[in-house]
Amino acid sequence: MAIEIAGQVGPQLLQDGVTQPLRQGRGAELIVQELHGRFYEQAYRGAMYSIGCSVTALSANTITLVAATTPILGVYNPPTSTVNLVLLQAMLSVAANTLTAPVPPGPFVWAASVGNTAVSTGSAPFNRKTMGSSGSQAKAFPGGVALTGLTNNLVIFEGADLPNLSGLTNAGTITAQTGTSNATIGSSGVQNFDGQLIVPPGGVLALLNTNSTTTYSVTGRLLWEEVAL
Repeated sequence: MAIEIAGQVGPQLLQDGVTQPLRQGRGAELIVQELHGRFYEQAYRGAMYSIGCSVTALSANTITLVAATTPILGVYNPPTSTVNLVLLQAMLSVAANTLTAPVPPGPFVWAASVGNTAVSTGSAPFNRKTMGSSGSQAKAFPGGVALTGLTNNLVIFEGADLPNLSGLTNAGTITAQTGTSNATIGSSGVQNFDGQLIVPPGGVLALLNTNSTTTYSVTGRLLWEEVAL
């Protein structure tokens, strides 16, 4: 026996809690594709946050695993938080500060620490709906800020799927060519987590380089959704 489904043709603009027929197309087909971009729902409901760093020189401090470290990008979920920080995406752009024997930053890695109760630093994250720095339960690290009060040392758990070209990992003098700028000696990349990594209450996540250098600078972004426990 065939089952008929009655639907409404065309897009709808509804309030939460309203019961309406399923959406159909003009050929009576059931519409199931995404109506907006894949992050629209989280952003529209004010649950999506990010932290970004302006152009920041890397340092020896970036590669330590203690409270003195200054993550390239990082986030802290306080133990009193009522949400998980669900990682969605990271972006990193790397460029040499000098063309004369720049010291490579080495591979980039992700490091984590749990059970932290006293991290006292960090900034208010950027809300992707309101475009204001409010509403988040997390503290974010946009580069150059130490994890002061870190209870447990960071542990590197995997490499980052971010720029790691040979020009960034091998030392040597880069010969300047006509029209060459420092910004061209580098790379950019995006790592899509899409929810496969969660920072629980008390957790810290940090992006680090693995070689001490001040001759490379970075700019980047860390994007996440805050989901109730």
